[in-house]
Amino acid sequence: MKKGRVKLNTKMSTLIIGAIVLLLIIFGLIVSSIGYFGFTEAFKNEYTEATYRMADTATTLINGDHIEGYLNGEYNDEYGATKNYLDIYCDRIHVTMLYVISVDKSDYGRFVCVFDSVNNDVGNTDYSPWELGYERNTTNDEYREKYKAVYEGKSDYETVFRTKTTDGQMPHITTIVPVKNSSGEVVAILCMHRMMSELAQVRQLYMLKIGLTALTLAVLVGVSYAFFIRRTIVTPIRKVSEEAGRFARENTKSENLEEITSFKELKVLSSSIEKMESDMLSYIENLTAFTAEKEKIGAELSVASVIQENSIPNVFPAFPERKEFDIFASMTPAKEVGGDFYNFFLIDEDHLAFVIGDVSGKGVPAALFMMVTNILISERTRMGGTPAEILSHVNDALCKHNKADMFVTLYLGILELSTGKVTAANAGHDDAAIYRKGGEFELFKTKHGLAAGAMEGVRYRNFEIQLEKGDKLFIYTDGVPEATNKDEKLFTINRMTDTLNEYKDLSPKGVIEGVTNNVNAFVGDAPQFDDITMLCIELSEAKKERTLVVDATVENLSQVTRFVDSFLEENECSQKTQMKIELAVEEAFTNVASYAYGQDVGQAEISASIENKVVTIVFKDSGKPYDPLAKEDPDVTLSAEDRKIGGLGIFLVKKNMDEVSYAYENGKNVLTIKKSI
Repeated sequence: MKKGRVKLNTKMSTLIIGAIVLLLIIFGLIVSSIGYFGFTEAFKNEYTEATYRMADTATTLINGDHIEGYLNGEYNDEYGATKNYLDIYCDRIHVTMLYVISVDKSDYGRFVCVFDSVNNDVGNTDYSPWELGYERNTTNDEYREKYKAVYEGKSDYETVFRTKTTDGQMPHITTIVPVKNSSGEVVAILCMHRMMSELAQVRQLYMLKIGLTALTLAVLVGVSYAFFIRRTIVTPIRKVSEEAGRFARENTKSENLEEITSFKELKVLSSSIEKMESDMLSYIENLTAFTAEKEKIGAELSVASVIQENSIPNVFPAFPERKEFDIFASMTPAKEVGGDFYNFFLIDEDHLAFVIGDVSGKGVPAALFMMVTNILISERTRMGGTPAEILSHVNDALCKHNKADMFVTLYLGILELSTGKVTAANAGHDDAAIYRKGGEFELFKTKHGLAAGAMEGVRYRNFEIQLEKGDKLFIYTDGVPEATNKDEKLFTINRMTDTLNEYKDLSPKGVIEGVTNNVNAFVGDAPQFDDITMLCIELSEAKKERTLVVDATVENLSQVTRFVDSFLEENECSQKTQMKIELAVEEAFTNVASYAYGQDVGQAEISASIENKVVTIVFKDSGKPYDPLAKEDPDVTLSAEDRKIGGLGIFLVKKNMDEVSYAYENGKNVLTIKKSI
C-alpha cells in the first residue's frame, strides 16, 4: 500500500511539475506576444518620430520658392548646391533614399522628381536615383491618400511602413513631409526612405531575453518542486496563472505578488516572475528613451557635419574659368565632425590664398575651434598683408579667448599667379612637398613657428617658393603620415612621398585620390584615429581653348564643323585625324539638334581645347537629360537588314575617338570627346 502511495505521489508530482512547466511556457508565450507587439508598436512610434525629425530637418536645406524654377532649368548653381547638401545629409544620417517630388494635385496620381539622393550602402539596396524632371505614376492608393493629406495640410507628416520584404527590398519606413514656400504654401513633398533593420535586431534581442528567462524559470521551478513537494500547490499555481494573464493584459508591475510567495516551493518562482516583470518593463522604457536620444544626437551631428563641410570649398573644379592653375583638396574626419580644415580663395585676380590646419583634439570642440580659425584667417587675409602678419594676428586673436588651451598648426600661403611665386608662413605644421616638372616630389623644409593659440605675441617668418609651369605644391595634415594599420605601423612620410611620386604625372585631383587610395589600402580595417586632409596646387601649362554657342538646329551643323576645322588647322592636326574628329562632331551635334529640345529650339555650346597634343571637344545643352552612351552598341557583324535601327552614329564616335564620356552637370547634358593628334 505504501509502495503504491509513493508511486501515486511520484506520478502526481510528475503531473504537477509538467503542469507548472506548461503554465510557464504559456506565460512566456503570452508575455512574449504582448511584449512583442507592444514593443514593436512603441519602437515604431519612436522610429517614426525620429525619422520625421530628420526629414523635417532636411526640408530646411530646400528653397521652396524655387521648386518650379528647378523644374524649368533655372537656378542651376543653387540646385547643384542643394543637391549636394541632400546627398551629404542622406549619407550622414544613414538613410536609403531622400527625394523631393512635385505631385499633380488634381488626383495625386502622378508626380515629377525634383531631387533624389540614394545611399545603397545602408541597406544593401540597389535603388537608382531619379533625374531632375523624371515623371512617374504614384505607387498606389495608400501613397496617393498620404500625399493628399500632406498637401492639403490635414497632417504634419505621413508614414508608410513596409514590414515585409517587398519587390526584393528589405523592410523599410517612408516618411512624407511638406516642403513649403515663404508664404507657407505646400509646393512639394520630401520623402525619406529608411531601413528597419534596427527594429529587427533589437526585437530579436528582446525575444531572446524573454525566452532565456522563461527557460530558466522552468528549470528552477521543476528542480525546486522535485525536492520540496508540499501537500497543496493548486492555489499558488492558479495565482501564477492569473498573474500571467493580468501582466499580459495590463503590462504593469504586480502589487500583490507577495501573496504567491507564501509557499516555499514557489518562492523562487514568485521572485523570478517579479524580477522578470520589472526587468522587462525597465528594458522597454530604457530602450525607447535611449533610441530616441541616440536618433536625436545622430541627426544633430549629421547636420553639424554638413555645416562644417560646407564651410570650406568642396565643389571642384573650384575656378573653372581660370586655366593657369588647378587646385584640389579633400578632408576626411575621424569622427562625425573634425578639427582639420583647408581653405583657398582669390584675394584678387592675381593672388590665390590657401591654408591648411590641424586643431589639437578631435570631435565637436576641435570642430568649433577649427571654424573660428578658418573665419579669422579668411577675413584677415582679405584685408591684406603677408602670411606671417596674418598668422600673428590670428594667433593673438585665438589666445585672447582660449580658456580650453587649444591650439592649431597652420600652413598659410599666397600664390602670385602671374609669376608663380609663393609667399608662405608655417605655424608648427608639417613641411610641404613640391614637384618640379620632370622631377619628383620632395619635402620643402622650412623653420616652423609656434602653433597658433599656444602663446600670445608670437611673430612668424615668411619664406618663398618659386613654382614654374607644371610644378605642384602638396600640403597635408599629420593624419596622412601617421595613418595606422592593425599592426600599429605608421604610413610614414617616406611612404607618402613614394606615393606622391607614383601619381606625380596626374592632376591635383588624381594625386590626392591616389594618396587616399594608398592610405586606405595600408590601413585596411583598422579604425581611423585622426582626421586626414590634403591640398594640392598645380601651375598649369598653356592651354588653347575656343568656344562657340549656336542654336541647336541641324541648319547650324556647317557653322559648327567650320569652327572645329578652323581650330584643328590652327593646331596642325593631320588630315586623317581631322576627318575622324569631323565625323564625331557631326554625329554628336546632330544628336543634340535632333533630340535635346524636342519641338523647341535651345542653345548648344561647343568648346574646343588642346593640351599636350590632345584635342578635347565638349558639347553642352540644357535639354532633357539623355546619356547617348547608355545605349547598347549595335552588332556590326549582322547585315543592315538584321540590325536594330539606331545607335550606329554614337558607336562610330566611340570607335574614332580615344575617349568619350557623358555627364549631367548643373542642369546640362555634357558630352566630351578626346583625340590625340
